Amino acid sequence: MAVNFVEVRGRVKNVCAQNGLLILSVLAVVIGCMMGFHLRGKQLSDQEVKYFQFPGELLMRMLKMLILPLVVSSLMSGLAALDAKCSSRLGIMTVSYYLWTTFVAVVVGILMVTIIHPGGAAQKEDNEDSGKPIMSSADALLDLIRNMFPANLVQATFQQYRTRSIPIMKAPPPTVAASLMESTTRRVYIYGVQDDNGTDIQNFSLDLTPPPDIQMRTLPGTSDGMNVLGIVIFSATMGIMLGRMGPNGSALVNFCQSLNEAVLKIVAIVIWYFPFGIVFLVAGKILEMDDPSAMGKKLGFYAITVVMGLVLHGLFILPAMYFFITKKSPIVYIRGILQALLISLATSSSSATLPITFKCLLENNHIDRRIIRFVLPVGATINMDGTALYEAVAAIFIAQVNNYELDFGQIITISITATAASIGAAGIPQAGLVTMVIVLTSVGLPTDDITLIIAVDWALDRFRTMVNVMGDALATGIMAHICRKDFVKEGEQVRETLFLNMHSVLNTLMLQCTVYVKTNVMQGRSQFFVGS
Repeated sequence: MAVNFVEVRGRVKNVCAQNGLLILSVLAVVIGCMMGFHLRGKQLSDQEVKYFQFPGELLMRMLKMLILPLVVSSLMSGLAALDAKCSSRLGIMTVSYYLWTTFVAVVVGILMVTIIHPGGAAQKEDNEDSGKPIMSSADALLDLIRNMFPANLVQATFQQYRTRSIPIMKAPPPTVAASLMESTTRRVYIYGVQDDNGTDIQNFSLDLTPPPDIQMRTLPGTSDGMNVLGIVIFSATMGIMLGRMGPNGSALVNFCQSLNEAVLKIVAIVIWYFPFGIVFLVAGKILEMDDPSAMGKKLGFYAITVVMGLVLHGLFILPAMYFFITKKSPIVYIRGILQALLISLATSSSSATLPITFKCLLENNHIDRRIIRFVLPVGATINMDGTALYEAVAAIFIAQVNNYELDFGQIITISITATAASIGAAGIPQAGLVTMVIVLTSVGLPTDDITLIIAVDWALDRFRTMVNVMGDALATGIMAHICRKDFVKEGEQVRETLFLNMHSVLNTLMLQCTVYVKTNVMQGRSQFFVGS
C-alpha cells in the first residue's frame, strides 16, 4: 500500500497550524528543564541567575498586567447582561459547586496521606534555627474578611491588608543567682519573622539569661500583591447593580464589554511570547532550587503523596463529574485548555493564567462568553481545589512527623478549615503557605514546622495550580450545560432582537399610516360638506 506523502504532509501541516502554539509551549517546558539542569553545574551566581530569568520575568509581568482589566470588565459586563433571576441562580450554583469540589479535594488529600503515611519517612531535625511565622489563625481569618471589603480600591489593585505581629521582649532584672548560673546555663532564643512581601522567613537569635518575657503586639500592615478577592466582590456587586439600572447603566456596560474585547486582542498578541518566556521561567526556577537528592530523601514521600492526590482529583474525579453532569467527553474539553494548563505549570498562578483560560474556553471549547465572564474570575478567586488538598496533606504530614495522633474530630476540623482557608489563597504564588497557619493552629499543630515543606513547595505549587485552573475550566463547562436553557445563544439573541425591532418598527409605521389615512379622510369629508 503506497503512502501518500502529500496527504500526510497536509495532515501534519494542519495539525501544526491548529496546535502550533501548544506544541511550542510543550517544547519550551522540556527545553527549560534540560537547560536548567545543565546550567546547575556551571555554578552561576545569584546575580547571573537573575539576569538569566529576565525573559521569564517579562512573561509574568505581561500576564499580571492583564489580570485587573480582565477581571473587572468580565464580571461587570457579564453580570450586567444577566437578569436578576439568571444571575442569582448562576451565582448560587457556581459557589455551591466550587465549595463541594474543594471539600472533595480535601477528603482525597486526607485519604492519600493516611494511606501512604509519608511522615514516617521524614526525620525532623532538632534545629533551633527552624524559625516561626508569627501569625495567629484569628488574624489570618480576619485579614481574609478585611480583604473582602477593601477600604481603598486603588490600593487594592497592588496591595492586600495583612496584620503584622511584632514580638515585644521584656527581660526581668538580673539577680545574683542568675549571674552565678550564667557561666553554666544560657538560654538561646531563635525568632522567625516572616517577610512582609513574601513567604520567606528571616531568623535572628538572642542569647539572653535570664529568659525574657515575650508579648506579641499586632499592627495593621500591607503586603504586595493584588487584592483579587476584594476586586471580585466589588466588580460583581457593580455588575449586578448595572444590570438593574437598565438603560441608565448601558454606557458603562458597553465600555466594559469593549474593554473585555480589547484585553482579549492583547492576549492574542502576547500569547506568542509565551514559549520563549517559559524556557527561561522554568530553567530559572530549577537553578534556584536546593539539592534535589537531599530534598528527595527527606520529602520524597510527601511530594509523591501530594502529586498522587492531585492526579487523582484532577484527572479522574473532576473529569468524571463533568462527564456525569454534561454527558460529554472530558478528554475533548481538556484538550481545548491544554495551553492554559501549561501556562499555569510555568507561572504557578491561576490569576496570571486567567487571560489564557478565558481565550481557550471562548475559542476552543465555544463556551458562552457571558458564563465565562462570571464563572471563571470567581473560580480563580475562591476555587482552590489543589491548594485545599495540599493544605490537608501538609497538616497531617506535620502531625505524623511529630508523632501526633489525630482523632476523628480533628481530621474533620482539618477538612473544614482547609476548605475555608483555601478561599483566601487568591491565585497568588505560594499563598498556601500563609493560609496553612490557619489549618495548623485549628488542631494545635506547631506552625514553625511549615519550614519542613518549604523546600518542595515551589514545585508542588505548580501542580496544584494546574488542578486549580482545570477545576475552574471544567466548572465553567458544567455551568454552561446546566444553565443552557436560561441563556439564549448570542446569535439567536441578536436575531430575536432584530425581529422584535423590525416588528416594532412595522407596527409604528402601520399606526402612523392609519392615523394619516383617517386624518385625510376626515379632511376630505369636511371639504365635501363645505363645498356642498
